[in-house]
Amino acid sequence: MKRTFRFYKTEEQKWFVDLPEWTKSKVDLEMVEGADTMLDKISGNQNECFLKMSDEPIKGADQMKLIKDRTNCKLGGGDYLMETYRGKAFNHKLWLCSVTESVFGDLPEVIYVDYPVNSAQKD
Repeated sequence: MKRTFRFYKTEEQKWFVDLPEWTKSKVDLEMVEGADTMLDKISGNQNECFLKMSDEPIKGADQMKLIKDRTNCKLGGGDYLMETYRGKAFNHKLWLCSVTESVFGDLPEVIYVDYPVNSAQKD
């Protein structure tokens, strides 16, 4: 699965992923536990950014590697380590909730992250 996702920050300074097909609570789409601070970095502290994400390799992409599977825990998902950002050392830990499993069909061992040249670009 390869898809470009839009992330946006609300007036309350909370990050969310824009998933129009999501029919459950919007609260499920909030980016927390390190995912929010990763988005602050990637967006350049702006209120929106786009990321191309895939469970299959993307040439030149950064990688988020699964370091702890939490699918058997109450909130699900997993802890990831993003070792690089744009090829430079980053070593940022983050948690991605069970929505990740819904989007990818499972909890990927590696999520490849690329940054579209044109932020309006979508797959």
